[in-house]
Amino acid sequence: MKQEFTKKQLEEIEKQLSCPTGVKGIEIANSMNLSNISMTKNSIDALKISNSNRILEVGHGNCGHLKYILNKATNINYIGLEISETMMKEALLQLDKQQRSKNISFQLYDGEKIPFRNNYFDKIFTVNTLYFWKSPINFLTELSRVLKKDGICIITFAQKNFMQSLPFVNNKFKLYSNENIKLLLKNTVFTIVNTLQKTEQVKSKSGNLVNRKYTLIILKK
Repeated sequence: MKQEFTKKQLEEIEKQLSCPTGVKGIEIANSMNLSNISMTKNSIDALKISNSNRILEVGHGNCGHLKYILNKATNINYIGLEISETMMKEALLQLDKQQRSKNISFQLYDGEKIPFRNNYFDKIFTVNTLYFWKSPINFLTELSRVLKKDGICIITFAQKNFMQSLPFVNNKFKLYSNENIKLLLKNTVFTIVNTLQKTEQVKSKSGNLVNRKYTLIILKK
């Protein structure tokens, strides 16, 4: 059944999607994990993770996909970055005592500067965060800075024409088509290795089924 939202409720959903906070943020994050899991798993698959890879995920949410990553190879060093303290705490709940002894960590950051040295990560991925980057070119430069030479970075996002149809998408979102992101990438050292187009049927926040078109941009430094 289709659910109707007030303007205030739609504004709250938009706010929580950009930076989940408190009990409502946890609810939104659980919903996002379910609705975005195919996007996330496809991104992880495309990374082609190898043994002992050091992996950065930007905007991990509640990280319900952590075990999926860890099952890809052995001795993985995974680091997740979040602007949301609520999400960092939720992600920590994914770890059992055995996992806490592994090379897994979650950290807060300011959404602009990645707090790691140059050439640190083998693989980087981020799903549905592009819309909220304050300075896209600067952030792409940060991603390339911390990525090793020949490292892979994957940016996954829903297409602009799909996002425009969602009632809660407003001023906090900056929407992109493939052409938009490719123009941004011309100002960076990244090379586009591949562009994967996907379509899936998902339940929207209003309760009805919609066809979501999304893209994985696979980049190499």
